[in-house]
This record gives sequence, C-alpha cells and structure tokens, in this order.
Amino acid sequence: MALLELKNLHVALEDGTEIVKGVDLAIDPNEVHAVMGPNGSGKSTLAYALMGHPAYRITQGDVLLDGESILELEADERAQRGLFLAFQYPHAVPGVTVTSFLRSAINAIRKAKNGGEDDPIPIPEFRKEIFAQMDRLKVSRELASRYLNDGFSGGEKKRVEILQMAMLKPRIAVLDETDSGLDIDALRVVAGGVKELVGPEMGALVITHYQRILDYITPDFVHVFSDGRIVEEGGPELAHKLEAEGYERYEVATA
Repeated sequence: MALLELKNLHVALEDGTEIVKGVDLAIDPNEVHAVMGPNGSGKSTLAYALMGHPAYRITQGDVLLDGESILELEADERAQRGLFLAFQYPHAVPGVTVTSFLRSAINAIRKAKNGGEDDPIPIPEFRKEIFAQMDRLKVSRELASRYLNDGFSGGEKKRVEILQMAMLKPRIAVLDETDSGLDIDALRVVAGGVKELVGPEMGALVITHYQRILDYITPDFVHVFSDGRIVEEGGPELAHKLEAEGYERYEVATA
C-alpha cells in the first residue's frame, strides 16, 4: 500500500472543463517523484486538486492517503493528515506574522492528532525549533516577526514555504514549481531543505517545468505530463532528456 495513491484521477474546473484526464500515481516514503511538462498541461491543477482547492472538482477516480480516501476531507483536514502544498506564488497574509501562522498550524495538527483536544506546543520548544530551522534554511530571523510573505522577495517567500514544511513535518510534500523565480543560491537552499526532509517519514511530489531543481534533488521517478495525462515515465535520466529535447514531441502526440 502506497503512502499516497492517485487512481484514475480526473479533475475539472467549476465550468466543467476537464483538465486532468486520468492519472495513476503512487508515492511511498523516502521517494521523490518529479512531474514535468509544458505550461498549461495541468500540473498545477493536479496539485491544487490534491490539496482540496474548491475551484477544482475531482470528477472521477480517488486519492488515497495511507489507504484511505481523502476526497471528502476539506483542505485543512488533508493538511492535518499530512499533506502539504508549497505554492508557485505564495500569497501574502497581512496582519498574521510568520511565527503566529506557524504556531497556529502546528497546534491545529497537534489537536487533530490528540483526538480533538487542545495540545499546544510549549512556547520554548517552538522558539527553539523555529530558530534552528530558520538558521538551517538561511531564513533571516527578522522574518519571524513580519507578516507572512508581506513584502517578501521571491526567494524569501520560497524559503519560508520550506520553513513551513520543516516545522509541520508532513507525510507528503507537493511542491508546485517551487523553483520558479529563484536565483541559484536560493534554489540550492530550498532544494537542500526538501532533500533533507524526504526520508522514512515523508515522500515528495516535485512539480516543475525545468530540470534545474532536479540537479539538487535527484528524483527516483520522473513522470511527463501533457494534456492532463502522464504520457511517459522513467528515472532521473528522463529529466535530462527533457531538458535537452523539450516537450514538443509530447504535444504533437496528444494534439
């Protein structure tokens, strides 16, 4: 039984337009799966649907986490079960500091695991953990007291996304084009953070248009996405082939 399993997954927009057209995928702990494909192929739609975004309807198939369907769960309930989504364009949340946001998220997960009873993380433990992770991920400690993503640079937003992942310790991390807009230094830090966290307790689904983040996170499996479907699968060598040849042959094949 896979940690995360997608079975014949179909996803449509609110107007009924089908974007994801039957995807089968299984991810286990200690595995990195890369989904690569041209813009407009449905990669981000897949990510949002997994997390329960209300603008995307799963019309057919199933999503199983630890063997149980999560289709009836709201986004926050999926997060409490261990799903995490790092956004391509993280939103600013004025009025909510990074520290407050992370404490609230951690306490919500702890409450869910404690049968609905409050079990807040002790403040000294939280402070020790967040500062240790900020130092490791090269996130300025000054950001802890600022409003989440408000006025942050692109690199700061992405590093804070990985900080969230390090603090929340999900079972499955879905990274939706996290490499978008990053310079090389930020890319190395973000990729290194993901690489350290993937292990016996976590698997990752890395959605990307380019191969460059995969120079720092070697995927175990690469899935080529085109026109809402997985059209080819392979190992890390497939990512290099895509970088050299592009996606044109897949677009022609599905036209």
